[in-house]
Amino acid sequence: MERRRSAKSNEYDMHEVDDFENTGLVNTRAPERQVTDSEALRKDRMNILILLFLYVLQGIPLGLAGSIPMVLQNRKISYTQQAIFSFVNWPFSVKLLWAPAVDSLYWKQLGRRKTWLIPTQYLIGLFMIILSLSITTLLGDDHNEPNVLYLTLAFICMNFLAATQDIAVDGWALTMLSRQNVGYASVCNSVGQTAGYFLGNVVFLALESADFCNKYLRYDPQPEGIVTLSSFLKLWGIIFFISTTLVLIFKAEKEERLPDTMGIKETYFQLFRVLNLRNMWLVVSFLLTAKIAFAATDSVTGLKLIEAGVQKEHLALLAVPMVPLQILLPLLISRYTNGPKPLSVFLMAYPFRLLFGILFAALVWWTHQVKLESGGFPIYYYVVILLSYAVHQITVYSIFVALMAFFAKISDPAIGGTYMTLLNTICNLGGNWPSTLALWLVDPLTSEACENPLFSCDTKELAQKCTEAGHQCLTVWDGYYVETIICIIFGFLWLKWGRSVVRRLQQLPMSAWKCPSWHSKLVERV
Repeated sequence: MERRRSAKSNEYDMHEVDDFENTGLVNTRAPERQVTDSEALRKDRMNILILLFLYVLQGIPLGLAGSIPMVLQNRKISYTQQAIFSFVNWPFSVKLLWAPAVDSLYWKQLGRRKTWLIPTQYLIGLFMIILSLSITTLLGDDHNEPNVLYLTLAFICMNFLAATQDIAVDGWALTMLSRQNVGYASVCNSVGQTAGYFLGNVVFLALESADFCNKYLRYDPQPEGIVTLSSFLKLWGIIFFISTTLVLIFKAEKEERLPDTMGIKETYFQLFRVLNLRNMWLVVSFLLTAKIAFAATDSVTGLKLIEAGVQKEHLALLAVPMVPLQILLPLLISRYTNGPKPLSVFLMAYPFRLLFGILFAALVWWTHQVKLESGGFPIYYYVVILLSYAVHQITVYSIFVALMAFFAKISDPAIGGTYMTLLNTICNLGGNWPSTLALWLVDPLTSEACENPLFSCDTKELAQKCTEAGHQCLTVWDGYYVETIICIIFGFLWLKWGRSVVRRLQQLPMSAWKCPSWHSKLVERV
Protein backbone atom coordinates (compact mmCIF):
# COMPACT_ATOMS: atom_id res chain seq x y z
CA MET A 1 0.00 0.00 0.00
CA GLU A 2 1.21 3.50 -0.72
CA ARG A 3 2.96 5.58 1.91
CA ARG A 4 2.52 9.31 2.28
CA ARG A 5 5.70 10.32 4.07
CA SER A 6 9.41 9.86 3.64
CA ALA A 7 12.17 9.17 6.12
CA LYS A 8 9.74 7.55 8.53
CA SER A 9 12.48 6.33 10.78
CA ASN A 10 13.43 9.95 11.41
CA GLU A 11 9.89 11.27 11.70
CA TYR A 12 8.64 8.58 14.03
CA ASP A 13 11.49 7.86 16.46
CA MET A 14 9.81 6.24 19.44
CA HIS A 15 12.94 5.30 21.35
CA GLU A 16 13.47 7.10 24.63
CA VAL A 17 16.92 8.47 25.47
CA ASP A 18 18.10 7.62 28.95
CA ASP A 19 19.17 10.45 31.26
CA PHE A 20 22.75 10.42 32.41
CA GLU A 21 24.95 12.12 34.97
CA ASN A 22 28.22 13.76 34.08
CA THR A 23 30.73 14.34 36.85
CA GLY A 24 32.99 16.38 34.64
CA LEU A 25 35.62 13.68 34.26
CA VAL A 26 33.70 10.44 33.94
CA ASN A 27 30.40 9.71 32.24
CA THR A 28 28.51 7.52 34.72
CA ARG A 29 25.62 6.60 32.40
CA ALA A 30 24.92 2.88 32.56
CA PRO A 31 25.42 1.10 29.25
CA GLU A 32 22.10 0.66 27.41
CA ARG A 33 21.14 -2.95 26.84
CA GLN A 34 20.33 -3.59 23.21
CA VAL A 35 16.92 -5.12 22.61
CA THR A 36 17.27 -8.20 20.43
CA ASP A 37 15.06 -8.77 17.40
CA SER A 38 13.34 -11.74 19.06
CA GLU A 39 12.57 -9.68 22.19
CA ALA A 40 11.21 -6.80 20.10
CA LEU A 41 9.09 -9.24 18.11
CA ARG A 42 7.63 -10.73 21.30
CA LYS A 43 6.73 -7.27 22.59
CA ASP A 44 5.07 -6.36 19.28
CA ARG A 45 3.27 -9.67 18.78
CA MET A 46 -0.10 -8.32 19.88
CA ASN A 47 0.35 -5.14 17.84
CA ILE A 48 1.13 -7.21 14.74
CA LEU A 49 -2.03 -9.26 15.30
CA ILE A 50 -4.10 -6.08 15.72
CA LEU A 51 -2.68 -4.59 12.52
CA LEU A 52 -3.27 -7.84 10.66
CA PHE A 53 -6.90 -7.93 11.80
CA LEU A 54 -7.48 -4.27 10.85
CA TYR A 55 -6.19 -4.99 7.35
CA VAL A 56 -8.43 -8.08 7.15
CA LEU A 57 -11.42 -5.85 7.97
CA GLN A 58 -10.31 -3.50 5.23
CA GLY A 59 -10.31 -6.30 2.67
CA ILE A 60 -13.89 -7.44 3.40
CA PRO A 61 -15.69 -4.55 1.59
CA LEU A 62 -13.22 -4.88 -1.30
CA GLY A 63 -13.90 -8.60 -1.62
CA LEU A 64 -17.66 -8.08 -1.53
CA ALA A 65 -17.40 -5.33 -4.14
CA GLY A 66 -15.45 -7.78 -6.32
CA SER A 67 -18.09 -10.50 -5.94
CA ILE A 68 -21.14 -8.36 -6.79
CA PRO A 69 -20.40 -8.17 -10.57
CA MET A 70 -20.38 -11.99 -10.68
CA VAL A 71 -23.70 -12.13 -8.81
CA LEU A 72 -25.18 -9.47 -11.11
CA GLN A 73 -23.98 -11.28 -14.22
CA ASN A 74 -26.27 -14.19 -13.33
CA ARG A 75 -29.12 -11.65 -13.26
CA LYS A 76 -28.43 -10.96 -16.97
CA ILE A 77 -27.72 -7.26 -16.50
CA SER A 78 -26.16 -5.27 -19.33
CA TYR A 79 -22.45 -4.53 -19.58
CA THR A 80 -23.30 -0.84 -19.40
CA GLN A 81 -24.70 -1.49 -15.92
CA GLN A 82 -21.52 -3.44 -15.07
CA ALA A 83 -19.56 -0.37 -16.15
CA ILE A 84 -21.58 1.79 -13.75
CA PHE A 85 -20.86 -0.59 -10.88
CA SER A 86 -17.13 -0.64 -11.72
CA PHE A 87 -16.88 2.88 -10.26
CA VAL A 88 -16.85 1.25 -6.81
CA ASN A 89 -13.17 0.44 -7.45
CA TRP A 90 -12.20 4.08 -7.84
CA PRO A 91 -11.95 5.30 -4.19
CA PHE A 92 -8.71 3.39 -3.54
CA SER A 93 -7.27 4.87 -6.73
CA VAL A 94 -7.95 8.48 -5.77
CA LYS A 95 -7.48 8.39 -1.98
CA LEU A 96 -4.50 10.72 -2.39
CA LEU A 97 -7.07 13.51 -2.74
CA TRP A 98 -8.02 13.28 0.95
CA ALA A 99 -5.00 11.47 2.44
CA PRO A 100 -3.29 14.73 3.55
CA ALA A 101 -6.40 15.65 5.57
CA VAL A 102 -6.42 12.25 7.28
CA ASP A 103 -2.73 12.67 8.09
CA SER A 104 -3.02 16.21 9.42
CA LEU A 105 -6.44 16.73 11.06
CA TYR A 106 -7.28 14.87 14.26
CA TRP A 107 -8.77 15.12 17.74
CA LYS A 108 -5.91 15.03 20.22
CA GLN A 109 -7.94 13.43 23.04
CA LEU A 110 -8.82 10.44 20.87
CA GLY A 111 -5.53 10.10 19.01
CA ARG A 112 -4.21 10.98 15.61
CA ARG A 113 -5.10 7.68 13.91
CA LYS A 114 -8.11 6.63 16.00
CA THR A 115 -9.79 9.95 15.13
CA TRP A 116 -10.31 8.52 11.65
CA LEU A 117 -10.16 4.78 12.26
CA ILE A 118 -12.98 4.56 14.82
CA PRO A 119 -15.69 6.51 12.94
CA THR A 120 -14.85 4.95 9.55
CA GLN A 121 -15.09 1.41 10.91
CA TYR A 122 -18.34 2.17 12.74
CA LEU A 123 -19.76 3.63 9.54
CA ILE A 124 -18.66 0.60 7.48
CA GLY A 125 -20.42 -1.66 10.00
CA LEU A 126 -23.52 0.56 9.88
CA PHE A 127 -23.55 0.52 6.06
CA MET A 128 -23.29 -3.28 6.06
CA ILE A 129 -26.16 -3.76 8.50
CA ILE A 130 -28.43 -1.27 6.71
CA LEU A 131 -27.51 -2.75 3.31
CA SER A 132 -28.26 -6.26 4.59
CA LEU A 133 -31.91 -5.24 5.08
CA SER A 134 -32.43 -4.31 1.42
CA ILE A 135 -29.70 -6.15 -0.52
CA THR A 136 -32.05 -8.92 -1.69
CA THR A 137 -34.37 -6.35 -3.26
CA LEU A 138 -31.48 -4.38 -4.74
CA LEU A 139 -30.04 -7.48 -6.42
CA GLY A 140 -33.41 -8.17 -8.06
CA ASP A 141 -35.11 -11.47 -8.87
CA ASP A 142 -37.00 -13.13 -11.71
CA HIS A 143 -39.60 -10.34 -11.68
CA ASN A 144 -37.51 -7.26 -10.82
CA GLU A 145 -34.26 -5.97 -12.30
CA PRO A 146 -31.30 -5.18 -10.02
CA ASN A 147 -31.02 -1.59 -8.82
CA VAL A 148 -27.46 -1.11 -10.01
CA LEU A 149 -27.36 2.62 -9.23
CA TYR A 150 -28.18 2.16 -5.51
CA LEU A 151 -25.78 -0.79 -5.27
CA THR A 152 -23.03 1.33 -6.82
CA LEU A 153 -23.62 4.25 -4.45
CA ALA A 154 -23.67 1.96 -1.41
CA PHE A 155 -20.42 0.19 -2.30
CA ILE A 156 -18.70 3.42 -3.34
CA CYS A 157 -19.45 4.76 0.14
CA MET A 158 -18.14 1.58 1.79
CA ASN A 159 -14.97 1.56 -0.31
CA PHE A 160 -14.44 5.26 0.37
CA LEU A 161 -14.58 4.50 4.10
CA ALA A 162 -12.30 1.48 3.63
CA ALA A 163 -9.77 3.64 1.76
CA THR A 164 -9.87 6.20 4.57
CA GLN A 165 -9.40 3.42 7.12
CA ASP A 166 -6.42 2.23 5.06
CA ILE A 167 -4.76 5.66 5.27
CA ALA A 168 -5.24 5.73 9.03
CA VAL A 169 -4.00 2.16 9.58
CA ASP A 170 -0.98 2.72 7.32
CA GLY A 171 0.02 5.70 9.45
CA TRP A 172 -0.73 3.98 12.77
CA ALA A 173 1.42 0.98 11.79
CA LEU A 174 4.50 3.20 11.84
CA THR A 175 4.05 4.06 15.52
CA MET A 176 2.22 0.97 16.75
CA LEU A 177 5.28 -1.16 15.92
CA SER A 178 8.79 -0.61 17.25
CA ARG A 179 11.44 0.54 14.82
CA GLN A 180 12.90 -2.97 14.68
CA ASN A 181 9.57 -4.41 13.57
CA VAL A 182 8.17 -1.63 11.41
CA GLY A 183 8.96 -3.74 8.35
CA TYR A 184 6.16 -6.10 9.40
CA ALA A 185 3.66 -3.34 8.55
CA SER A 186 3.84 -4.11 4.83
CA VAL A 187 3.51 -7.84 5.56
CA CYS A 188 0.38 -7.20 7.65
CA ASN A 189 -0.95 -5.01 4.85
CA SER A 190 -0.51 -7.51 2.02
CA VAL A 191 -1.45 -10.64 4.00
CA GLY A 192 -4.36 -9.04 5.87
CA GLN A 193 -5.94 -7.31 2.89
CA THR A 194 -5.53 -10.43 0.74
CA ALA A 195 -7.14 -12.56 3.46
CA GLY A 196 -10.02 -10.08 3.83
CA TYR A 197 -10.57 -9.99 0.08
CA PHE A 198 -10.50 -13.80 0.01
CA LEU A 199 -13.16 -13.99 2.75
CA GLY A 200 -15.38 -11.37 1.12
CA ASN A 201 -15.03 -12.81 -2.37
CA VAL A 202 -14.04 -16.48 -2.70
CA VAL A 203 -15.41 -17.73 0.63
CA PHE A 204 -18.66 -15.76 0.27
CA LEU A 205 -19.29 -16.93 -3.32
CA ALA A 206 -18.62 -20.56 -2.32
CA LEU A 207 -20.85 -20.52 0.78
CA GLU A 208 -23.58 -18.59 -1.05
CA SER A 209 -23.73 -21.20 -3.83
CA ALA A 210 -26.32 -23.92 -3.30
CA ASP A 211 -24.51 -26.20 -5.80
CA PHE A 212 -21.17 -25.89 -4.01
CA CYS A 213 -22.64 -26.38 -0.54
CA ASN A 214 -24.77 -29.35 -1.62
CA LYS A 215 -21.82 -30.99 -3.32
CA TYR A 216 -19.09 -30.44 -0.73
CA LEU A 217 -20.59 -29.33 2.59
CA ARG A 218 -24.00 -31.03 3.00
CA TYR A 219 -25.52 -34.49 3.11
CA ASP A 220 -29.05 -33.27 2.36
CA PRO A 221 -29.35 -30.89 -0.63
CA GLN A 222 -30.96 -27.50 0.01
CA PRO A 223 -32.19 -24.85 -2.47
CA GLU A 224 -29.89 -22.15 -1.02
CA GLY A 225 -26.31 -21.89 0.16
CA ILE A 226 -25.16 -21.82 3.76
CA VAL A 227 -25.11 -18.00 3.76
CA THR A 228 -26.86 -15.27 1.82
CA LEU A 229 -25.43 -11.88 0.97
CA SER A 230 -27.82 -10.38 3.51
CA SER A 231 -26.66 -12.62 6.37
CA PHE A 232 -22.99 -12.22 5.35
CA LEU A 233 -23.27 -8.42 5.43
CA LYS A 234 -25.07 -8.49 8.78
CA LEU A 235 -22.42 -10.80 10.30
CA TRP A 236 -19.51 -8.62 9.24
CA GLY A 237 -21.37 -5.46 10.23
CA ILE A 238 -21.63 -6.82 13.77
CA ILE A 239 -17.94 -7.85 13.70
CA PHE A 240 -17.00 -4.31 12.64
CA PHE A 241 -18.97 -2.83 15.55
CA ILE A 242 -17.53 -5.21 18.17
CA SER A 243 -13.90 -4.99 17.01
CA THR A 244 -14.02 -1.20 16.67
CA THR A 245 -15.40 -0.87 20.19
CA LEU A 246 -12.61 -3.09 21.53
CA VAL A 247 -9.96 -1.00 19.75
CA LEU A 248 -11.54 2.21 21.05
CA ILE A 249 -11.53 1.02 24.67
CA PHE A 250 -8.45 -1.15 25.01
CA LYS A 251 -5.91 -0.02 22.39
CA ALA A 252 -4.14 3.19 23.35
CA GLU A 253 -2.30 5.22 20.77
CA LYS A 254 1.31 6.20 21.34
CA GLU A 255 2.00 9.89 21.27
CA GLU A 256 3.72 10.86 18.04
CA ARG A 257 6.54 13.34 18.02
CA LEU A 258 6.55 14.92 14.58
CA PRO A 259 9.05 17.77 14.59
CA ASP A 260 9.04 18.53 10.89
CA THR A 261 6.00 17.18 9.08
CA MET A 262 4.02 18.80 6.32
CA GLY A 263 0.54 20.23 6.82
CA ILE A 264 -2.35 19.92 4.42
CA LYS A 265 -1.53 22.97 2.31
CA GLU A 266 2.15 22.09 2.14
CA THR A 267 1.40 18.49 1.12
CA TYR A 268 -0.93 19.54 -1.69
CA PHE A 269 1.64 22.11 -2.78
CA GLN A 270 4.26 19.36 -2.96
CA LEU A 271 1.99 17.32 -5.22
CA PHE A 272 1.65 20.37 -7.45
CA ARG A 273 5.44 20.76 -7.53
CA VAL A 274 5.95 17.12 -8.50
CA LEU A 275 3.42 17.38 -11.32
CA ASN A 276 5.22 20.46 -12.63
CA LEU A 277 8.52 18.65 -13.10
CA ARG A 278 9.57 18.82 -16.73
CA ASN A 279 9.28 15.10 -17.49
CA MET A 280 6.47 14.20 -15.10
CA TRP A 281 3.64 14.72 -17.59
CA LEU A 282 5.38 12.27 -19.93
CA VAL A 283 5.22 9.74 -17.08
CA VAL A 284 1.56 10.61 -16.46
CA SER A 285 0.70 10.09 -20.15
CA PHE A 286 2.62 6.81 -20.12
CA LEU A 287 0.79 5.49 -17.03
CA LEU A 288 -2.69 6.62 -18.08
CA THR A 289 -2.47 4.90 -21.49
CA ALA A 290 -0.31 1.81 -20.87
CA LYS A 291 -3.18 -0.43 -19.71
CA ILE A 292 -5.74 0.49 -22.36
CA ALA A 293 -4.56 -2.54 -24.33
CA PHE A 294 -5.52 -4.91 -21.50
CA ALA A 295 -8.91 -3.38 -20.64
CA ALA A 296 -11.17 -5.88 -22.43
CA THR A 297 -9.14 -8.91 -21.31
CA ASP A 298 -8.93 -7.88 -17.64
CA SER A 299 -12.44 -6.53 -17.06
CA VAL A 300 -14.74 -8.47 -19.41
CA THR A 301 -13.29 -11.98 -19.77
CA GLY A 302 -14.45 -13.28 -16.37
CA LEU A 303 -17.97 -11.95 -16.92
CA LYS A 304 -18.09 -13.56 -20.36
CA LEU A 305 -17.12 -16.93 -18.85
CA ILE A 306 -19.99 -16.63 -16.36
CA GLU A 307 -22.31 -15.63 -19.20
CA ALA A 308 -21.19 -18.78 -21.03
CA GLY A 309 -22.23 -20.94 -18.09
CA VAL A 310 -19.19 -21.20 -15.80
CA GLN A 311 -20.34 -21.12 -12.18
CA LYS A 312 -19.17 -17.96 -10.42
CA GLU A 313 -18.03 -19.91 -7.35
CA HIS A 314 -15.92 -22.23 -9.52
CA LEU A 315 -14.33 -19.23 -11.20
CA ALA A 316 -13.63 -17.66 -7.80
CA LEU A 317 -12.10 -20.87 -6.44
CA LEU A 318 -9.60 -20.90 -9.32
CA ALA A 319 -7.96 -17.98 -7.52
CA VAL A 320 -7.00 -20.21 -4.56
CA PRO A 321 -4.07 -22.01 -6.28
CA MET A 322 -2.88 -18.61 -7.50
CA VAL A 323 -2.17 -17.30 -3.99
CA PRO A 324 1.30 -18.91 -3.59
CA LEU A 325 2.17 -17.83 -7.11
CA GLN A 326 1.12 -14.25 -6.39
CA ILE A 327 3.35 -14.24 -3.31
CA LEU A 328 6.42 -15.72 -5.03
CA LEU A 329 6.26 -13.89 -8.36
CA PRO A 330 7.08 -10.38 -7.04
CA LEU A 331 10.08 -11.82 -5.15
CA LEU A 332 11.40 -13.60 -8.24
CA ILE A 333 10.77 -10.75 -10.67
CA SER A 334 12.34 -8.17 -8.35
CA ARG A 335 15.74 -9.78 -9.04
CA TYR A 336 15.51 -8.41 -12.58
CA THR A 337 14.03 -5.00 -11.77
CA ASN A 338 16.56 -3.85 -9.16
CA GLY A 339 19.00 -2.58 -11.76
CA PRO A 340 19.28 0.87 -13.33
CA LYS A 341 16.67 0.09 -16.01
CA PRO A 342 13.65 -1.55 -14.36
CA LEU A 343 11.28 -0.66 -17.21
CA SER A 344 13.20 -3.00 -19.52
CA VAL A 345 11.29 -5.84 -17.82
CA PHE A 346 8.07 -3.92 -18.52
CA LEU A 347 8.88 -3.81 -22.24
CA MET A 348 9.73 -7.51 -22.33
CA ALA A 349 6.47 -8.57 -20.65
CA TYR A 350 4.16 -6.14 -22.47
CA PRO A 351 3.84 -7.93 -25.86
CA PHE A 352 3.30 -11.30 -24.14
CA ARG A 353 0.49 -9.84 -22.06
CA LEU A 354 -1.01 -8.47 -25.27
CA LEU A 355 -1.02 -11.95 -26.80
CA PHE A 356 -2.97 -13.24 -23.82
CA GLY A 357 -5.83 -11.08 -25.07
CA ILE A 358 -6.07 -13.39 -28.09
CA LEU A 359 -5.73 -16.50 -25.90
CA PHE A 360 -8.49 -15.47 -23.47
CA ALA A 361 -10.82 -14.52 -26.31
CA ALA A 362 -10.22 -18.00 -27.75
CA LEU A 363 -10.93 -19.53 -24.32
CA VAL A 364 -14.26 -17.69 -24.10
CA TRP A 365 -15.22 -19.05 -27.55
CA TRP A 366 -13.99 -22.55 -26.54
CA THR A 367 -16.12 -22.43 -23.39
CA HIS A 368 -19.27 -22.55 -25.50
CA GLN A 369 -17.90 -25.52 -27.47
CA VAL A 370 -16.97 -27.77 -24.54
CA LYS A 371 -20.01 -27.10 -22.36
CA LEU A 372 -21.68 -30.39 -21.40
CA GLU A 373 -25.36 -31.09 -21.84
CA SER A 374 -25.71 -31.08 -18.05
CA GLY A 375 -24.52 -27.46 -18.02
CA GLY A 376 -21.14 -28.25 -16.47
CA PHE A 377 -17.66 -28.49 -17.94
CA PRO A 378 -15.06 -31.30 -18.12
CA ILE A 379 -12.13 -31.32 -15.70
CA TYR A 380 -9.60 -30.63 -18.46
CA TYR A 381 -11.43 -27.35 -19.20
CA TYR A 382 -10.71 -26.03 -15.69
CA VAL A 383 -7.09 -27.26 -15.94
CA VAL A 384 -6.59 -25.26 -19.15
CA ILE A 385 -8.20 -22.16 -17.62
CA LEU A 386 -6.05 -22.48 -14.49
CA LEU A 387 -2.78 -22.91 -16.42
CA SER A 388 -3.62 -20.01 -18.74
CA TYR A 389 -4.37 -17.75 -15.80
CA ALA A 390 -1.18 -18.83 -14.00
CA VAL A 391 1.06 -17.98 -16.97
CA HIS A 392 -0.86 -14.74 -17.48
CA GLN A 393 0.00 -13.76 -13.91
CA ILE A 394 3.71 -13.83 -14.79
CA THR A 395 3.19 -11.06 -17.35
CA VAL A 396 0.88 -9.12 -14.99
CA TYR A 397 3.36 -9.13 -12.12
CA SER A 398 6.34 -8.43 -14.39
CA ILE A 399 4.67 -5.20 -15.47
CA PHE A 400 3.52 -4.36 -11.94
CA VAL A 401 6.89 -4.97 -10.24
CA ALA A 402 8.76 -3.11 -12.99
CA LEU A 403 6.56 -0.05 -12.53
CA MET A 404 6.93 -0.14 -8.73
CA ALA A 405 10.72 -0.41 -9.07
CA PHE A 406 10.74 2.56 -11.45
CA PHE A 407 8.63 4.62 -9.02
CA ALA A 408 11.00 3.81 -6.16
CA LYS A 409 14.00 4.69 -8.33
CA ILE A 410 12.83 8.15 -9.41
CA SER A 411 11.05 9.28 -6.23
CA ASP A 412 12.74 12.23 -4.55
CA PRO A 413 13.78 10.99 -1.06
CA ALA A 414 12.96 14.39 0.43
CA ILE A 415 9.25 13.81 -0.25
CA GLY A 416 9.35 10.10 -1.01
CA GLY A 417 5.97 9.21 0.49
CA THR A 418 4.08 11.93 -1.37
CA TYR A 419 5.98 11.18 -4.58
CA MET A 420 5.32 7.42 -4.47
CA THR A 421 1.66 7.85 -3.56
CA LEU A 422 1.12 10.24 -6.46
CA LEU A 423 2.70 7.83 -8.95
CA ASN A 424 0.72 4.89 -7.55
CA THR A 425 -2.51 6.89 -7.76
CA ILE A 426 -1.92 7.74 -11.42
CA CYS A 427 -0.97 4.11 -12.14
CA ASN A 428 -4.19 2.84 -10.52
CA LEU A 429 -6.27 5.36 -12.45
CA GLY A 430 -4.55 4.15 -15.61
CA GLY A 431 -6.04 0.73 -14.96
CA ASN A 432 -9.49 1.78 -13.73
CA TRP A 433 -10.67 4.16 -16.42
CA PRO A 434 -10.00 1.79 -19.38
CA SER A 435 -11.74 -1.06 -17.53
CA THR A 436 -14.85 1.04 -16.93
CA LEU A 437 -14.83 2.21 -20.55
CA ALA A 438 -14.35 -1.36 -21.83
CA LEU A 439 -17.39 -2.57 -19.87
CA TRP A 440 -19.40 0.42 -21.08
CA LEU A 441 -18.68 -0.29 -24.77
CA VAL A 442 -19.42 -4.03 -24.88
CA ASP A 443 -23.14 -3.57 -25.50
CA PRO A 444 -22.86 -0.80 -28.15
CA LEU A 445 -20.29 -2.88 -30.05
CA THR A 446 -22.45 -6.03 -29.93
CA SER A 447 -24.76 -6.69 -32.86
CA GLU A 448 -27.81 -9.00 -32.60
CA ALA A 449 -30.43 -10.07 -35.12
CA CYS A 450 -33.75 -11.88 -34.70
CA GLU A 451 -34.18 -15.34 -36.21
CA ASN A 452 -37.16 -13.96 -38.08
CA PRO A 453 -36.03 -11.07 -40.33
CA LEU A 454 -39.42 -9.41 -39.79
CA PHE A 455 -38.32 -8.57 -36.25
CA SER A 456 -35.33 -6.64 -34.92
CA CYS A 457 -33.17 -6.84 -31.80
CA ASP A 458 -31.66 -3.36 -32.03
CA THR A 459 -33.30 -2.20 -28.78
CA LYS A 460 -34.51 -3.93 -25.63
CA GLU A 461 -38.16 -3.36 -26.59
CA LEU A 462 -37.67 -4.78 -30.11
CA ALA A 463 -35.80 -7.76 -28.71
CA GLN A 464 -38.70 -8.44 -26.35
CA LYS A 465 -41.12 -8.44 -29.29
CA CYS A 466 -38.87 -10.94 -31.07
CA THR A 467 -38.89 -13.32 -28.09
CA GLU A 468 -42.63 -12.86 -27.51
CA ALA A 469 -43.19 -13.97 -31.11
CA GLY A 470 -41.39 -17.23 -30.29
CA HIS A 471 -38.03 -16.36 -31.84
CA GLN A 472 -34.55 -15.76 -30.46
CA CYS A 473 -32.08 -12.89 -30.77
CA LEU A 474 -28.86 -14.28 -32.20
CA THR A 475 -25.50 -12.57 -31.76
CA VAL A 476 -24.04 -11.51 -35.10
CA TRP A 477 -20.83 -10.31 -33.50
CA ASP A 478 -19.91 -9.96 -29.84
CA GLY A 479 -18.61 -6.60 -28.64
CA TYR A 480 -16.10 -8.42 -26.41
CA TYR A 481 -14.26 -9.86 -29.40
CA VAL A 482 -14.43 -6.52 -31.21
CA GLU A 483 -12.95 -4.77 -28.16
CA THR A 484 -10.25 -7.41 -27.80
CA ILE A 485 -9.08 -6.92 -31.38
CA ILE A 486 -9.14 -3.11 -31.04
CA CYS A 487 -7.22 -3.25 -27.75
CA ILE A 488 -4.53 -5.58 -29.11
CA ILE A 489 -4.00 -3.42 -32.22
CA PHE A 490 -3.84 -0.33 -30.02
CA GLY A 491 -1.41 -2.12 -27.70
CA PHE A 492 1.13 -2.91 -30.41
CA LEU A 493 0.88 0.63 -31.79
CA TRP A 494 1.26 2.03 -28.23
CA LEU A 495 4.29 -0.21 -27.65
CA LYS A 496 6.17 1.51 -30.46
CA TRP A 497 5.64 4.87 -28.70
CA GLY A 498 6.19 3.31 -25.27
CA ARG A 499 9.64 1.99 -26.18
CA SER A 500 10.85 5.46 -27.09
CA VAL A 501 9.34 6.90 -23.88
CA VAL A 502 11.00 4.23 -21.73
CA ARG A 503 14.33 4.82 -23.44
CA ARG A 504 14.06 8.54 -22.71
CA LEU A 505 12.89 8.16 -19.11
CA GLN A 506 15.60 5.68 -18.17
CA GLN A 507 18.34 7.87 -19.63
CA LEU A 508 17.40 10.88 -17.51
CA PRO A 509 19.70 11.67 -14.56
CA MET A 510 18.32 11.45 -11.02
CA SER A 511 18.47 15.23 -10.75
CA ALA A 512 15.65 15.43 -13.32
CA TRP A 513 13.24 13.95 -10.76
CA LYS A 514 14.11 16.24 -7.84
CA CYS A 515 11.92 19.06 -6.57
CA PRO A 516 14.34 22.03 -6.38
CA SER A 517 12.01 24.24 -4.39
CA TRP A 518 11.69 21.63 -1.64
CA HIS A 519 15.47 21.21 -1.38
CA SER A 520 15.96 24.95 -1.21
CA LYS A 521 13.43 25.10 1.60
CA LEU A 522 15.37 22.47 3.53
CA VAL A 523 18.56 24.46 3.05
CA GLU A 524 16.85 27.58 4.40
CA ARG A 525 15.74 25.69 7.52
CA VAL A 526 19.27 24.43 8.15
